[in-house]
Amino acid sequence: MNTPSSRILVGMIGRVFWMRVEGKGTFQNSMQAKSAFQGVMARGVRSLVVDLDRCPMMDSTFLGMLTGAALSVKTTTPPPSGTEGLSVVNANQRNVQLLTSLGLDNILNLDTDGKMWAAERERASAALQQCDEAPCTKEVQTMHILDSHKTLSGINAENEIRFHDVIEFLEKELQAQTADAAPVPA
Repeated sequence: MNTPSSRILVGMIGRVFWMRVEGKGTFQNSMQAKSAFQGVMARGVRSLVVDLDRCPMMDSTFLGMLTGAALSVKTTTPPPSGTEGLSVVNANQRNVQLLTSLGLDNILNLDTDGKMWAAERERASAALQQCDEAPCTKEVQTMHILDSHKTLSGINAENEIRFHDVIEFLEKELQAQTADAAPVPA
């Protein structure tokens, strides 16, 4: 579910899947982004770009979703030729700091000098459309947030320590939601 101040725009620019985050990248729009990535990767697209030009910040769930997408495309792609994989472009200083401090710069292509995908950048504005939202229940949302944090924790030991309490809380929350949804014996 998007907040009024954020939206995900997507489109194909040649053989490149382009996603622009307008507003904050959060748990509220990360399932929508994940669904879009899964859809294009299922069709064999291996060049993914996330444009953060209009994204002031990302939360840990959104970062975990990006981690999962980067790892997924990396494991299904032959050795990189420089264009396959997940690239992040137009990140502000805060987002670059987030990506590097969590170690994501080791699993995705982080363009800090504005040189990657030069031709596609110019065509992106005209080619992008609103991404379809992914409807879900509270339990599905909690599972997604938990999975995102586990994925983010799995890329290095510092992240495992950093997100341990969040993961523990989400696991308990998911157990409570599952117990609440269980049928009551007659």
